Amino acid sequence: MGVKREFISHSVAETESFGAQLSRELCAGSVVAFFGGMGMGKTAMVRGIAQGLSLQSDVSSPTFALVHDYGGNPPLVHFDMYRVSGWDDLYSTGFFDYLDAGAILVVEWSENIAAALPADAIRIHISETGVDGERRIVWEV
Repeated sequence: MGVKREFISHSVAETESFGAQLSRELCAGSVVAFFGGMGMGKTAMVRGIAQGLSLQSDVSSPTFALVHDYGGNPPLVHFDMYRVSGWDDLYSTGFFDYLDAGAILVVEWSENIAAALPADAIRIHISETGVDGERRIVWEV
């Protein structure tokens, strides 16, 4: 990996704002891989990315659907890999099809598909800081 950067978010609104800023670095074929437990703010960051891309979509966690395509040019495609436990599961999500189509992919629970992530994926690790409501966001580009 290249450069590591760190940001401390004090609220959901700050996490969304960070996502909007990150959207400026994304282009067709970008993959943003999120790592972090339940409730860390992964979906909030995706909402911010969608806002930064001027998408009017209602962003929600695709836990049960596994994938949400929010449209756009290039399209923003949101994956939840929480229930993905092998290559067959991964192929069934359409992950590789969207990747080949040049969409911007945002992937929650990337730890479950780490071996399938492109080498140039932006890896974002979100964790608690120990202060109520704060999150440490570390990303590698």
